[in-house]
Amino acid sequence: MNKRKLNRKRLLLLAGLAMFVLVAAGCSTTPVTSHSTGFWDRTVIYNFSQFILWLSKMFGGNYGWGIIVFTIIIRIIILPLTWWQTKSMEGQQAVAPQLQALQKKYPGKDAESRQKLQDETQKLYAEAGVNPVAGCLPVVVQFPVLIALYQAIYRTSALKQGTFLWMQLGKPDPFYVMAILAAIFTFGTTYLSTMSQPKNSMTNVMMWGMPLIIFFTAMNIASAVSIYWVVTNAFSVFQTLLIQRPFSKRREQQEKVQEEKDHEKALAKARKRALKRHK
Repeated sequence: MNKRKLNRKRLLLLAGLAMFVLVAAGCSTTPVTSHSTGFWDRTVIYNFSQFILWLSKMFGGNYGWGIIVFTIIIRIIILPLTWWQTKSMEGQQAVAPQLQALQKKYPGKDAESRQKLQDETQKLYAEAGVNPVAGCLPVVVQFPVLIALYQAIYRTSALKQGTFLWMQLGKPDPFYVMAILAAIFTFGTTYLSTMSQPKNSMTNVMMWGMPLIIFFTAMNIASAVSIYWVVTNAFSVFQTLLIQRPFSKRREQQEKVQEEKDHEKALAKARKRALKRHK
């Protein structure tokens, strides 16, 4: 799986996530209580709601702060997955030249050539310790968290009727502030994470498409979920700065390119001097 396919998969995952959240709102409206049954209702949604309510009590019953702290806890829990994702992406970038060489070696579209390319690619990734699937794990893990949060808000009267700043948590933000902030932080995360990558059409689609998907989805969902998106993407911005160090890496790449240019210039000058001596 090359980087282009991985980027496309992430974009499709996010689009599916946005659609899934909208659809999930209508899955069930039955209040969830300690008497609820079933793994999803009793074990997941009820405990989510109770945990948020407990966190809210620590902030004077402010449900908005409860959701913010809940989001930060979730992000800390999945931090190892994000670190693994980052290292996997760096590994893919490191073996990109070898992967391109393999694609040139097996350019055929027949089944045999494709199988050989797949086998050699898997061998290359295994030797480099790269797992392409790792790039999607943090997004996939957040699927059930988002749906459970959405259901916990709508099916717990205290949270659904709760307020934070100008918002009623069970209704969309009337001024779209959360939607705008969620889109901005999504753009920031995508921009920072792709700074050291070659720009192509898929990178541009990710950079602009992902924030738009988040923005239009956040306009129509409970503001509690929008708050979750704002906090989780703001967390991602600082996380990207700390783990991926995009500015340092871009500076290192620029220095490497400049060194190569200087080396080429030095070789060209050496050739000219050698030609002059032979004349």
